[in-house]
Amino acid sequence: MRLLVVYTCMSNYNQASSNSMNTNEPSISTDTFAFEGTISRLQSERDSAIVARDSAIAARDKALADVERLRASHQCLKEELLLLKRRIFIAKAERFDVSQLELEFAEKVAELDALQAGIAAAGGEGGGSDDEGDGAGNPSQPDENTKPKTRPKPKGRRRVEDLETLPIEEVLLGDETPLPEGWRVIGHEESWKLGWRAGTFVRIRYLRPQYEIKGPLGPTVLTPPMPKEVFPRLLAAPSLLAHIAVDKFCDGLPLFRQAERFARIGLDLDRSVMSRWLEDLGATLGATIVEAMRKDAIATAFCLATDATGIAIQPPRDAEPGTRKPRKPCKRGHIFVTVADRDHIFYAYTPKETSAAVQAMFHGFSGYVQADAKSVFNVLFIPPEKQKSLIEGVEPDGATREEVGCWAHARRKFWESAIAKNAVAREALLRIHRIYEMDKSWKGKPPATIKVLRDQRMRPELDDFFAWAQIEHDRVKHEKGSLRSAFGYALRQQAALMRPLNDGKLPLDNNRSERALRKIAIGRKNWLFAGSDDHADAATNIMSIIASARLHGIEPEQYIRDLLRLIPYCPKASFLDLTPKYWKATRASLDPAQLAAELGHIDLPKGSVEE
Repeated sequence: MRLLVVYTCMSNYNQASSNSMNTNEPSISTDTFAFEGTISRLQSERDSAIVARDSAIAARDKALADVERLRASHQCLKEELLLLKRRIFIAKAERFDVSQLELEFAEKVAELDALQAGIAAAGGEGGGSDDEGDGAGNPSQPDENTKPKTRPKPKGRRRVEDLETLPIEEVLLGDETPLPEGWRVIGHEESWKLGWRAGTFVRIRYLRPQYEIKGPLGPTVLTPPMPKEVFPRLLAAPSLLAHIAVDKFCDGLPLFRQAERFARIGLDLDRSVMSRWLEDLGATLGATIVEAMRKDAIATAFCLATDATGIAIQPPRDAEPGTRKPRKPCKRGHIFVTVADRDHIFYAYTPKETSAAVQAMFHGFSGYVQADAKSVFNVLFIPPEKQKSLIEGVEPDGATREEVGCWAHARRKFWESAIAKNAVAREALLRIHRIYEMDKSWKGKPPATIKVLRDQRMRPELDDFFAWAQIEHDRVKHEKGSLRSAFGYALRQQAALMRPLNDGKLPLDNNRSERALRKIAIGRKNWLFAGSDDHADAATNIMSIIASARLHGIEPEQYIRDLLRLIPYCPKASFLDLTPKYWKATRASLDPAQLAAELGHIDLPKGSVEE
């Protein structure tokens, strides 16, 4: 452009010079004005061309950015679609082919194996030998002659008989010692309860003797009082109450289905009646056994694992009797589960999932808390000097709690990204798999030995994983997608994910809490919602008893039935002896015949004093 301007100017100048030499009429000033006008016009054209060029460059850059953004959005949608297809049509389990990953990342596997070999060569086997695997932390290969496990053949269902009448069991109450002089039995006072025996109802008839006592004023009739009961004058015996509770909260059978089943075997039992029974049962168990479990866990537990899930709560009926008002939708409540080592499992209902609710549940506990990275749990890990109580009327406990991360949550995010065949996410899955296999090979060893082995052999791989994760995160931190989320979660939780190195008793993941919540997830697909906040709270107490009983290998229906027999006779200070943790020893000290009866006195072991 500049050359064109100069060339034009020089041409105009030469032409003007030539004209001036040939004739004396043209003026020099006229030629100058023409020259300046031409320069101005050419400069304006140049500026317009520059502006047009810049606009074109900006439009091109914007188009490229839009294309890149659409490409990233398309990739995210593709990953989500593949993930949904896998979960709907294949399986929800986070499974992947480890052998394929090892072939795909053969060089990385060789590097990690060399790292473990270097540790072993440097004397890193001080914690003991690996009886269950090779030197790289991989489990030993199974025997070729070992037959794979097969599912047992189904044996069919029991046939439910339609009974016209219910069988009767008769129980005679009263002291069998010889009667005093002047006393004689003149009859019996009857009372009835409804019990449950192996697939059917029974009517239990209780006979209390009526004594005639001869006195100076004439004969007097005396009837001894009824033995102690948790729910006096209740139609349901302990066996029926335990059966209804376990059917609903252990097997997920809602009350309306139980009512239909009961009708088929000869008795119409309204579900509203059973609902009131369960509410009273849950409130009683919560104030006695569950409260004793909670206090013991807060005082003695080494690590509390926790998680939460949602539950629908039926809204109250605001309409006046006789009017029709549209019902409100169900509100959302929350159920927290807490697993205290191998001792207790208990649930807690909260209307809202808040930090104040979490602080109230863990108030007074010092130790390890294993949870996911949900923000409501952050209040538990505030240093004692910075703690503020979120509970009205309660001072801060000043307890020190350490967060333990969950490798299953970290792996899940990489698994979601690996669905779209992302090579970096697949390498992360391989690395995490090696960590799990390494820890699995030490299962059954003493915690002190596991801690030494983790320090010597697992810590180098964890350090290498997080160093690699930081590099990969820096590459994708400005991009949207599941891979950035996965690396971001792992790096934010690095300290918590490294915490299992502190003690051999700490597990790598929080799957025990996930398993404990599975019963609730299955149950709410059937019973759908809780009738109110009080019903939800009662339900969590019953589920706490059932889950803890299963944890200790105790049959829950028989256990709840025995609890209802013992609670009226047990002092408050001895409720801990009735928890599943100590139940087997407690039951062995009781009279089996007394405990088997649906009603009657029970002699407590020596050392227990009735209140």
